[in-house]
Amino acid sequence: MENASGEGQTQSSTFVPSEEQPILITDKAVEAIKAAIQAEGEAGDGLRVSVVGGGCSGYQYNLDFEKESRMGDLTLSLDGVTIYVDPISAGYLKGTVIDYVSGLSGTGFKFNNPNAKRTCGCGSSFS
Repeated sequence: MENASGEGQTQSSTFVPSEEQPILITDKAVEAIKAAIQAEGEAGDGLRVSVVGGGCSGYQYNLDFEKESRMGDLTLSLDGVTIYVDPISAGYLKGTVIDYVSGLSGTGFKFNNPNAKRTCGCGSSFS
């Protein structure tokens, strides 16, 4: 994790992904998701985390509000926030730690994906 305060380091270094929880979302990211749902979503919305084709490296991360799970989704509940991940995306994301960072180079969600062989400069696409 590239985080000036060093937060998130411990969580990501001890995270062991499983079929039930392929990704880890840090406490800072959960708080940012809650704030986004309150500001832009509707009460009861969850967050869909997915991988879609595109971006400058072949695949890109996608975050979107979602009302309910779809058939086959993995559903995670983190401190009152529901996260939906489709099974195909879960394969690309297995072991990924999602953090929320704020710094000179920008503010936003940061994906630390051990499966990415290469990433682009913006950090939102990978191969």
